[in-house]
Amino acid sequence: MQIAQHTVVTMTYTLTDDQGQVLDQADAAQPFAYLHGADNIIPGLEKQLTGKQANDSLVVTVPPAEAYGEYDERMTQQVPRNMFAGIPEEQIFAGAEFHAQTGAGNQTIRIAAVDANSVTIDANHPLAGVTLTFDVTILNVRTASEEEVAHGHAHGEGGHHHH
Repeated sequence: MQIAQHTVVTMTYTLTDDQGQVLDQADAAQPFAYLHGADNIIPGLEKQLTGKQANDSLVVTVPPAEAYGEYDERMTQQVPRNMFAGIPEEQIFAGAEFHAQTGAGNQTIRIAAVDANSVTIDANHPLAGVTLTFDVTILNVRTASEEEVAHGHAHGEGGHHHH
């Protein structure tokens, strides 16, 4: 069966950045499953997987525009350090992440830099501006159940589990 709209794909992958650093992986012991055509994975990868089938292996390079977007300087902002009053000092460091309610909804904000008077925050996705390479092996392709299609994600092994 070929990967198409409303199929559940189970796969292994190794994700690397443009420096070859491994960012994420899923192996045969704990494969990754997703519902194709439901925006569960980045567009550039989903597009390249369409039409593939079980046992296919491929290396997919995805530019930022088809992954997590280009890096946008306008999404960084210097704020007064006192905006972090009440947060323990050891939690305020470059690289720390926290959730914030913004005009765009709930977002993960990363601290980019800290000095005595201010904190520079960055709302870009951590992989914004990064070209991603996926080394993928398709393990299985099956038709999604009506429930999976309705919920917009895969259930069962490697997918989403309802508790």
